[in-house]
Amino acid sequence: MQSFAVVGFGNNLLRDDGVGIHALEYFSGENPFTEVTCIDAGTLGLALMDRLCHRDGLVALDAMRLNKVPGTITVLEGAEMDAHLRHHHGSVHELGLSDLMDALRLTDDLPPKRALIGIEPAEIDWGTVPTAAVNEAIPLAVARLRALIGNWLAAPEAAA
Repeated sequence: MQSFAVVGFGNNLLRDDGVGIHALEYFSGENPFTEVTCIDAGTLGLALMDRLCHRDGLVALDAMRLNKVPGTITVLEGAEMDAHLRHHHGSVHELGLSDLMDALRLTDDLPPKRALIGIEPAEIDWGTVPTAAVNEAIPLAVARLRALIGNWLAAPEAAA
């Protein structure tokens, strides 16, 4: 059986910065996949190494600043995700995620299927509730997450 991890990044005390955690909670409440482990990473990076080794797939959920309209969902898979993490850092968590992916690569544990689902934040400030635009994007991002994992399960031999 394949093994996937969905990891939510963010600080849920900073409004839209916590969208990765909020999206993870939304997904985990209705997770239809027995192959998926949900991990609340907060703002951790390398501390997750042992929980991500030997996985067939990994999906990171996070706020991602790309100068798009707040609530815009961006999905980056495989090499596209790797290139983004090497060259663009729109979130302090992407730096931790970048280090984590590099460490997994160095130990030959980089999941062959990997994706980053980012939601453009509107406001990073004190507060525990995302802004309206970001909150409305959460179910749409989770639908994209479900479709992505479904596709990975349907084509297990195809690496992202």
